Amino acid sequence: MQFDVRTLSADNVMSRLSIDAQDENDARRQIEARGLFAASIRQASSILPRAVRIGNAGGRGLPLVLFSQELLALLKAGLSIAEALEALLEKEANEATRSILGRLLEGLREGKRFSGVLAEQPELFPALYIGMVKAAEGTSDLPRALSRFIDYRQQVDIVRNKIISSAIYPMILMLVGGGVSFFLIAYVVPRFADVYQGSGHSLPWLTQMLLKWGQFASNHASSLLAAMLIALAALFLTLRYLLLSGGMARFFARLPGVGERVLIYELSRLYLTLGMLNEGGIPIVAAMRMADGMVSDRIKEGLKSTILMVEAGTPLSKAFETNKLTTPISLRLLRVGERTGEMGDMLSQSAAFYDGETNRWIDRFTRILEPVLMAAIGGVVGIIVVMLYMPIFDLAGSIS
Repeated sequence: MQFDVRTLSADNVMSRLSIDAQDENDARRQIEARGLFAASIRQASSILPRAVRIGNAGGRGLPLVLFSQELLALLKAGLSIAEALEALLEKEANEATRSILGRLLEGLREGKRFSGVLAEQPELFPALYIGMVKAAEGTSDLPRALSRFIDYRQQVDIVRNKIISSAIYPMILMLVGGGVSFFLIAYVVPRFADVYQGSGHSLPWLTQMLLKWGQFASNHASSLLAAMLIALAALFLTLRYLLLSGGMARFFARLPGVGERVLIYELSRLYLTLGMLNEGGIPIVAAMRMADGMVSDRIKEGLKSTILMVEAGTPLSKAFETNKLTTPISLRLLRVGERTGEMGDMLSQSAAFYDGETNRWIDRFTRILEPVLMAAIGGVVGIIVVMLYMPIFDLAGSIS
């Protein structure tokens, strides 16, 4: 759920934030984790998903990865944060982005910390990003933190883009197959019906049904086409809603064989996030709290129990194992991290291991799915063609 929160910072600056949280207490904990005081909390009135509402008058939000890459290049060149933001503001042509950069620059000129200025715009800068910058301010190593975040986003995008690109070809196959089938039924079948009606021969029952359906489709082609477009639009909106609300992930998690892969993918995202934050100097408990809003509901419940157990003194590997947040490989790597003190590195290695496994599974799955889809579409088209030509074969036999 979305909550609108009025906050008060340590320097008595009042601001308004929008928070994703399970309930009011969860929203209050997230605000306090940022070092702010929640003056008032109320549920947001907008029913639109957060991903839809992010943006501004220009229709675009701040491209976070590009912003981080440009800021990193300028900082490495020797510019201060304020000078780097001034340079970005001067070269930016988009008014919406200029407005965002202007607010950041204005906050720095008022003497605020960079992390504090970012925290004033939570709809653009997630808690993960703000936490990394805040930790980097303590070590005066902001370029390294930005570099870590860029690497993190690129690793996340690699797997996500792999999944999206693997789904494109099957979708095209289904659309083309459906279009060809509709053309055959709405255009070709009625032409054959006109020929068969004057032949005086009895037709197979399946062919009669196909011809009747073809004539109906030909007489109501525009209505059927409009209904198909409406159905496709409804399907798109439904899938979009399920993706934003997490319903799609819950659906795939229940599928046999697929649910295990979905869990591994979710765990690899969790390991990658925690590893990146821990390597950036953020304690593991604080890192888990930051990652809480970035995981699915079933991972979130286990993560909350893990936080309580770790705070009570339980080793991280034991807490993860108890709450089913580990696999045999990741559990061994976590135990190694506890012995060596390189927990962040072990978490990152766990994520890399399972990202590779996920990529290989996606490749195998698409190699099986694509020929199966092609065979199914070819079978449907072939059945239509055979049913149309069976009476022709009968007529040819009668003539001979």
